[in-house]
Amino acid sequence: MRNPLSKARAAEPSGQLSASVLPWVQVAPGAPYFVTDQGQSWTPIGQNDAVTWPDFAGLFRHRDLAAVDRHLAWLAAQGVTCLRFMLEYCQTENRYLERPAGHFQPNMVRLWDNLFALCAKHGLRLLLTPYDTFWMWRRWAHHPYNQGRGGPCRRRSQWLLCPATRQAIKNRLSFATERWGGSGVLFAWDLWNEIHPAHAGNDTAVFAEFIHDIGTHLRREEVRLHGRSHPQTVSLFGPVLGQHPGVSEVIFRHPQLDFASTHFYDKATIDNPRDTVTPAVCTGRLVREALTHLDSKRPFFDSEHGPIHLFKDRKRTLPEPFDDEYFRHMQWAHLASGGAGGGMRWPNRHPHVLTHGMRAAQRSLADFTALINWPEFRRRNLNAEIVLSTSAVAGFACGDKAQAVVWLLRQDRRDRQRLVPKNAPAVAVQVRVPGLGPGHYHVTCWDTREGQAVGQFTATPDAAGWLQLPVPPFVTDIALAVTRI
Repeated sequence: MRNPLSKARAAEPSGQLSASVLPWVQVAPGAPYFVTDQGQSWTPIGQNDAVTWPDFAGLFRHRDLAAVDRHLAWLAAQGVTCLRFMLEYCQTENRYLERPAGHFQPNMVRLWDNLFALCAKHGLRLLLTPYDTFWMWRRWAHHPYNQGRGGPCRRRSQWLLCPATRQAIKNRLSFATERWGGSGVLFAWDLWNEIHPAHAGNDTAVFAEFIHDIGTHLRREEVRLHGRSHPQTVSLFGPVLGQHPGVSEVIFRHPQLDFASTHFYDKATIDNPRDTVTPAVCTGRLVREALTHLDSKRPFFDSEHGPIHLFKDRKRTLPEPFDDEYFRHMQWAHLASGGAGGGMRWPNRHPHVLTHGMRAAQRSLADFTALINWPEFRRRNLNAEIVLSTSAVAGFACGDKAQAVVWLLRQDRRDRQRLVPKNAPAVAVQVRVPGLGPGHYHVTCWDTREGQAVGQFTATPDAAGWLQLPVPPFVTDIALAVTRI
C-alpha cells in the first residue's frame, strides 16, 4: 500500500493550523473528571454532530462559513463545551476523508481546518472518532477501504483483523494528529466508534490487542509531534455488554484508555420512549452499572444516546415538548449518578439538530456544574443508598466525603402527553445522603427548567455521616449541590 501521508502532504492546502491557544484537557489527577492543563475544571457538555447535518453543512466547499461561525458562537453561549464528530461521515458519497484509500482529499482537509479554527475562536472542543462505522458498514460496497474499490480490506468483518486495514487506520490517525493534534480544540480520541464483534469475525478476543496497537501508535505519534498526548477512549454500543460481558474488561479497564464511554441505548425505554421518566431511571441504572466496572479515578460518560428506534425504524420524530423533557431528564440523571457531564445526544430528529429547549437544558446544566469542585470530587454512585421520604420521587445521587450531587424527579404523575405535569401540587421530600464527613455543608437547590438557584441552606451530618436535607417543595424536579463549607 502506498504511503498515505506523503500523498496527503503533497495535496495539502496552505494555511495549516498552528497550536491553538486553548489549553489541553486531561483527566483530573486523582478524580474521575476532567481539567485543563492549567488546572481549571472542564466538563464535557454537548452532543453528536456531523459535517453533513444542517448546522455544519456550510463547511463543505466553504458554502457558508459565517453560518457555522454564528452557530458555534450560539452553542458556546448555551454552555456547550464539546462536540463529538466523526472525521468521516459516509451516509453519502461526497464526504470521504480519503478517496482513494491513502489519499486525503484536499477539500475535506480544508473543511476540518476551518472547523478547528472556528472551534478555537469560540472555546469549543472536539471528541473525534476516525470512522463512521454505522454507515461504513451499511454502505461498505461504496467505501474506499473496500478492496473492490482499491482499498485494503476484503470484508467488513475483517476491519479489526486485516493487517493492511490496521495500517490504514494508523495512517489516518497519524495524519489527523499531525494536522490538528497540536490544538487544544481536540479534547480526546474515540479510537473506534462502537467497537463490535461483527468488525472482527464475530469475536471479541481481538479487542484488547486492537486497542493496545492503535492507541499505542497514536500516543507515540502525539508525543513525538507535540510532546504529549490527548486522552483516549473506545465507545461501545451499550447492549453489546449484555451479549458479551467479557467486553467490560476492555472498555472499562484497558490500561491504554484514559476514560470510558458507552452508548446508552435501551430497547424498552431510551430507544422508544413512552414517557420522560423511565428513560431517566434507565440512565441512572446504566451509569451505576458502568461505574461498578471502573477504577474509581477513571471518568465515564455516555457519548451517544437518543430515541433511535422511534426515529430510524418507526420514522417518527418526538414532539418537541416531549423530547425537550426526555433530553433534560436524561442529562440530569447522567450527571447526578456520577457521569461526567450530561451525556451526548444523537439528535434523531428531523431536521437532524437539537432543539432550542435542549440548548436551554444544556445551559442550565453548565451553570450548575460551577457549584461543584470536580477536580476534588471522588464520587461514588448513591442512587440506591440515598433514603427518600416518599415514593412519589425518584432519586439520583453521587458523593464522596465532602461533596454530593442529588437530583430528584417526580415519578407519581403523568399528563396526557406522558410528561411530568407542571400544574400538579408540589411535593415535599426529605432526603438522607450517606458517607459525608464531619462539618457544615452548604446546599444549593437548583431549578433545572429555569436554570437558576431557588434556595440555599446549611446542614450538618449526624455521627454516622448521614446528611438530612429538607428539600423545598417542588412540582417536577430539583437538583441539589452539596459542598462542605
